[in-house]
Amino acid sequence: MDKIAKDVGDIQSRLLDHRPVINAEIRYFMREFEEKRGYRESRLLENINKSVLETNEQMPPANFEDMKHQLSDINKRLDAANHMAERVQQRELEAQQGTQLKVNMEQLKEDWAEFLKEQQRLKEEVDEEHARAVGQLSTKYNEKKKELAKFTL
Repeated sequence: MDKIAKDVGDIQSRLLDHRPVINAEIRYFMREFEEKRGYRESRLLENINKSVLETNEQMPPANFEDMKHQLSDINKRLDAANHMAERVQQRELEAQQGTQLKVNMEQLKEDWAEFLKEQQRLKEEVDEEHARAVGQLSTKYNEKKKELAKFTL
């Protein structure tokens, strides 16, 4: 029974535990990669570093001053262009807001006219109701007056 458990454990570790195989493959890949590529990247970086250093040595300081001056001129031009672009955007925004304001004003005028029509209709209804109430009260008052006149005679 102990031997069967050991065999099952051995089979399970061989089937499911791939770490030893993966580690061996990684070591093999690294060894092959280092042998084939060698130190090409470090040599390439050294060559680039040398060319940058040579370029820095060859560039005279007067060029730096000229470049600073030119860059400041370019910076001033960019600032002016940005300012002009902001002004154009502001004008467009104001024009857009102006047209939106006109549209809103027209809508408010239409709403106000509709409101006044509704108020006029409600006023007429109230006037009619008032006239009916006055008529009913007049009729009732006249009837009471007649009844009173009968009793006084």
